[in-house]
Amino acid sequence: MMELFFGMERITDHLKTFQDKLLAWYQAQARDLPWRRNPTPYHVWVSEVMLQQTRVETAIVYFQRFIASVPNIRALSELSDDHLLKLWQGLGYYRRAMYLKKAARIMVQKYHGQMPADYKTLLALPGIGTYSAGAIASIAFGHRVAAVDGNVLRVMARVTGNKNDISQLATRKQIHGFVEKLLPLESIGDFNQALMELGAKVCLPGRAPKCGKCPASQFCYAGYHKMPAEIPVKSPKRKRTIAKKTVLIMVRGQRIALQKRKKTGLLANLWELPNQAGHLTEQQCKRKLKQWGITAQTISAKGPLRHVFTHLEWRMQGYHILVSEVENATPWVWATKREIDELYSIPSAFKGFMQG
Repeated sequence: MMELFFGMERITDHLKTFQDKLLAWYQAQARDLPWRRNPTPYHVWVSEVMLQQTRVETAIVYFQRFIASVPNIRALSELSDDHLLKLWQGLGYYRRAMYLKKAARIMVQKYHGQMPADYKTLLALPGIGTYSAGAIASIAFGHRVAAVDGNVLRVMARVTGNKNDISQLATRKQIHGFVEKLLPLESIGDFNQALMELGAKVCLPGRAPKCGKCPASQFCYAGYHKMPAEIPVKSPKRKRTIAKKTVLIMVRGQRIALQKRKKTGLLANLWELPNQAGHLTEQQCKRKLKQWGITAQTISAKGPLRHVFTHLEWRMQGYHILVSEVENATPWVWATKREIDELYSIPSAFKGFMQG
């Protein structure tokens, strides 16, 4: 029995048992989540994009706020970029938010503001990859397609004893194909979500899996061989690039200077505190202010702080500058705290410099 799921040739006779156990466990243990209560295509889409980059607990708050403000695809297509990014503020991966709007506009133009049900049509939309397309097609429309996220990769690598590198496309395709063969004829969305839930709640990373609570334990290679810490295999993360920055918190009365980032690249179109490459000394900072025509009443150091992106790390120091005079028109927006809270989307990288 323990060798059952180690190859597709041995699965046929016991597939129904596996499906039934997993679905029964999901029905009993599934978390009550807002997008599951009303799994419309739009709700599934928005929630899955959010869940790709944050914990469920955080996603719930963002999802509820987002849906309250942007209730459907047409509303999303008409949303201003600034409003969209403000709603997304703190989630990170802001490009995904822009892809949401881009895809929504295509749906309005081509599909009368409705989400297409076809898997291949979904894949053609901006920002929708194989996982998101599978989740939408199976959960919202009941189509028989797999939805393989990181949790499912981990579960199925352990169950099957797959020791190939799951960061490699070939391995992910192999597991995706395997899951497709496991799908039941009905309750496909629940089955896909059961695999995801199993990875999120029981088949946890590293040495943390709760094998005693797993409905698939009798089929699991890694559990039987006491190898959950060794499977899945994943290549080491690429070393991050280090970038030094000096952040300038320029305060003029009740207003703080902000500037908008470029339209492309990292954190595109977001607002930020003015900053300079490298770590400036206080004297260098004063010279820079003089070039800008700014008279500082006081300058005080802040930081250091660091912020980590996927492949980049910002190491930042800052100066809090109380501005007494501005000689020339500046390239910045001078915003009040209330305006910043309500209108300007600022990456979390700068939040530490804005507190206090």
